Amino acid sequence: MSPKAPNDTPPPLPEPLKVPVADSHTHLDMQATTVDEALERAASVGVTAVVQVGCDLMGSRWAAETARAYENVHAAVALHPNEAPRIVLGDPEGGARQGVRAPGGEAALDEALGEIERLAALPYVRAVGETGLDHYRTGPEGITAQERSFRAHIEIAKRHGKALVIHDREAHADVLRILEEEGAPERTVFHCYSGDAAMAEICAAKGYFMSFAGNMTFKNAQPLRDALAVAPLELVLVETDAPFLTPAPYRGRPNAPYLIPVTVRAMAQVKSVSEDALATAIMANTVRAFGLGGETG
Repeated sequence: MSPKAPNDTPPPLPEPLKVPVADSHTHLDMQATTVDEALERAASVGVTAVVQVGCDLMGSRWAAETARAYENVHAAVALHPNEAPRIVLGDPEGGARQGVRAPGGEAALDEALGEIERLAALPYVRAVGETGLDHYRTGPEGITAQERSFRAHIEIAKRHGKALVIHDREAHADVLRILEEEGAPERTVFHCYSGDAAMAEICAAKGYFMSFAGNMTFKNAQPLRDALAVAPLELVLVETDAPFLTPAPYRGRPNAPYLIPVTVRAMAQVKSVSEDALATAIMANTVRAFGLGGETG
């Protein structure tokens, strides 16, 4: 028996896709490679574009700068739902780390949101996100700040005609409620879709895109597979959320855009469509969701 690979060993390159796709949500700045290396490995297996997602001011600035430098990188900018409470409550890992001058409170959040709005206006920034609600990591004391930040991001996306990328963790009903109250942007993406089949039907009726990540391959993820099964093909995206959520059989090892083919093949089985048909739909959906035109490589 061969020794088990350590958890920090990158998985091998999968068989290339015949039809190219895009990784709709990744964090290149958190991965242990250069941007050039990550993009080269991804392209070698048919992943020809990525959406680089910011989670705070530093990450959002980096996303915008990287998208400006690479034609096959597209930026999304936002304060992550867990970042807003840190800024408001004066957490030194929140506002101070981001270079926000105000010492906490709503003024600090307003200042940070103003920077997100400035970045959202840039042409190579294609989306506002990831924003939304996270009831798993943020307690009751942070919910007000999260909701205020989420509503502000929705308005920023609408003002600038950008897609909205949603982080929804254990907050399905409240996320859907706020989208209804504020009026969702024309293009809304549920990143790392985490709802069940019933919620997928609600999203489908609203025209929301549902992006599935490597966790849909996990043994305990039948509810995600059930959701994918009922999600209309024209609203389905694929993502890595790398370096997180590495698909089986590589769970626990570093994720990266080049592993998208593993998830695409698992998704095709669930959807009972060919790999090529699913990849064709995913690329068309990604272009439509992020307003990419013919810019996906």
